[in-house]
Amino acid sequence: MQKTAMTEAELFESRPEILSGSLVFRGTRVSVEAFFENLAAGLSLDDLLRNYPGVGRERAEAAILLAARKFGKAAA
Repeated sequence: MQKTAMTEAELFESRPEILSGSLVFRGTRVSVEAFFENLAAGLSLDDLLRNYPGVGRERAEAAILLAARKFGKAAA
């Protein structure tokens, strides 16, 4: 996995007119929650990218790394 550093603001957005304000990948209607739920359910990153082509590999990897860093800080 390529180490891509992107900020939350670069990756995600929340607007009332998109999925009732749910957090989505910026510029898409792809819910961040659905993305991670599918990962947790066992879908591979390649499967997710086929299902959500608007996300793109770079942003998907950056989101996973961001979540891992946040989880690591929360556990510390």
